[in-house]
Amino acid sequence: METCELVIETADVALTQALGGRLAPWLAGGDVLALAGDLGAGKTAFTQGIAAGLGIRAAVTSPTFVLINRYTAPGGRVLQHADCYRLSNAPAEMWDIGLTDLFAGDDIVVIEWADRIPGLLPDEHLKITFTYLDENRRRLCCVGHGRRYVELVGRLAG
Repeated sequence: METCELVIETADVALTQALGGRLAPWLAGGDVLALAGDLGAGKTAFTQGIAAGLGIRAAVTSPTFVLINRYTAPGGRVLQHADCYRLSNAPAEMWDIGLTDLFAGDDIVVIEWADRIPGLLPDEHLKITFTYLDENRRRLCCVGHGRRYVELVGRLAG
């Protein structure tokens, strides 16, 4: 098990979304966020916050059945939001639909249930594990893989 570089607790959905919004301005094209955690732990709420922080006004929902949703922010930045939950062979199926191609592009890529595709993740990414504490509270464990992502964790801590 990885050691958390930063642990953040949020008291409700709005604060989980706000944390995603706080991270959004620091994200750049090509960034990959790998989100893990049980159902209802806050992965989608966090992604909604990122989208809002990027200026995306569309309703952001978990792409559980479509696998990847694409959102374009004002100014052209693109958020690719993937979900590996319902896949029986997630690594092969995400490979087949081209998830790894997104890693080579200029889009921001957020993957829910990323723990189901560890072999497909790029070496450098930001991993955030969400833990359900109670009806409202969540714990986020942040680990940066690669210098850029360690810096992002530092910014969140600051």
